[in-house]
Amino acid sequence: METIIITSLITAIISIILTIVIKTAIDKATAEKANKSAKEIIEEAHKTAENIKKEEVLKAKEEILNEKTELEKEVKERRQELQNQEKRLIQKEETLDKKLENIERKEQSIFDKEQNIDKKQSEVEMLKQQEIKELEKISRLNVNDAKELLLNKLRDEVRVDAANIVKEKMEEAKENAQKNAKQLITYAVQKCAADHSSEVTVSTVVLPSDDMKGRIIGREGRNIKAIETLTGIDLIIDDTPEVIVLSGFDPIRREVARIAIEKLMQDGRIHPGKIEEMVEKAKEEVNNVIKEEGERAIFETGLTGIHPDISKLIGKLKYRTSYGQNVLNHSIEVAQLAGIMAGELGLDVKLAKRAGMLHDIGKALDHEMEGTHVQIGVDLLKKYKENDIIINAVEAHHEDVEPKSEIAVLIQAADAISASRPGARRETIEAYIKRLEQLEGIANSFKGVEKSFAIQAGREIRIIVNPDNISDSDMVLLSRDIVKRIENEMEYPGQIKVHIVRETRAIEYAK
Repeated sequence: METIIITSLITAIISIILTIVIKTAIDKATAEKANKSAKEIIEEAHKTAENIKKEEVLKAKEEILNEKTELEKEVKERRQELQNQEKRLIQKEETLDKKLENIERKEQSIFDKEQNIDKKQSEVEMLKQQEIKELEKISRLNVNDAKELLLNKLRDEVRVDAANIVKEKMEEAKENAQKNAKQLITYAVQKCAADHSSEVTVSTVVLPSDDMKGRIIGREGRNIKAIETLTGIDLIIDDTPEVIVLSGFDPIRREVARIAIEKLMQDGRIHPGKIEEMVEKAKEEVNNVIKEEGERAIFETGLTGIHPDISKLIGKLKYRTSYGQNVLNHSIEVAQLAGIMAGELGLDVKLAKRAGMLHDIGKALDHEMEGTHVQIGVDLLKKYKENDIIINAVEAHHEDVEPKSEIAVLIQAADAISASRPGARRETIEAYIKRLEQLEGIANSFKGVEKSFAIQAGREIRIIVNPDNISDSDMVLLSRDIVKRIENEMEYPGQIKVHIVRETRAIEYAK
């Protein structure tokens, strides 16, 4: 058994050894064969590379030869071209030489002619001097004296003729100017016809019944006092059936009072709180009317580019008067007249209309600011960068300054035409309004005064003071100071009552 196992092991070992020997022999044979193949491949590659190298060298030589041939051909062509250009240049030089020779001959000829001309001119000058000397001997005058004599004679004749012509033309121009001006003004006035009605200082409110008078007066007159205090308008309630008269020089205040009373009657509730509410609503409504009137006036005159603030001031002129004449209607009329005359004279119609519409714009603010309406208007238009021609027309329309343009002269004429229409103005109204404005201006100039209202046709001034700034004792001193100012600065018939109101309110809300 052991012998069998040993024999098997020996057999296995021998088999393994034989396998290793055989494998080694095979690998060695394979490697020799591979080396041989590699050597053959390398030799073949060397041969191929050598062939390729020879072919490329041949190709390169061929290309070099071709390029050399082309280059020689090109050089030959360029040499031929240069030779041709050289020939052409030589021909041109020959031509120029010939032309220069011709020019030199012509220059010489011209020089000879100039010499002849100079010689002849010298001869002419000598003959002229001889003639002048002969003439001086005959006339016994030298050249300068003769010239002076001739010029003086001509000057005198021309001066006389010119004076006659100027005189004739001036007389003709005056006749034509007067005739044309009359025709132009007549045409403008006829074409721009306007209705005129003098402004009054009272308004009436129709009541539904006489019982409404008592309600408007209120218990112990509290309602009527509230209306008069808030609006600055005097309410006249007399025996006239179903009518209340509103008296006051300021048309805006009268309109506010009228609208407020009508609204109170429609509402039915009349008491101080409601009165204050309705007065505020009426003021709002009047402001809207002012805006609409300004826009209407601008549209009616065909103006454009008017600033909204200026438009509002134009509308405010509806409630201003000048010698009883409505200032807005007057401004529209002046604009139309100036536009018509400018059109006839060939001037800028739009510029003339604009100047006419704005010439009295200062009257919208003259009761709020110091200075004449002309100066206020000029400052206002400068602020809004208006045209210099228009500013001069506004400043010159009352001849405060010299007019600098034809437009300014037209505005003066149109303003005079509008004011001089029969029934257009009334002097007493303007004086009356100015007196009332002066009265309110004096009151408003004192510190602590909130607002003041001239009522009773200027026989009373009602002053509302700020309760925080003016005490009860201060009111006595204030009334005396105002009275002294009125006495020293104003002229008025009878007496003026100074009525100062100091009101303190306490307001709380129940929540």
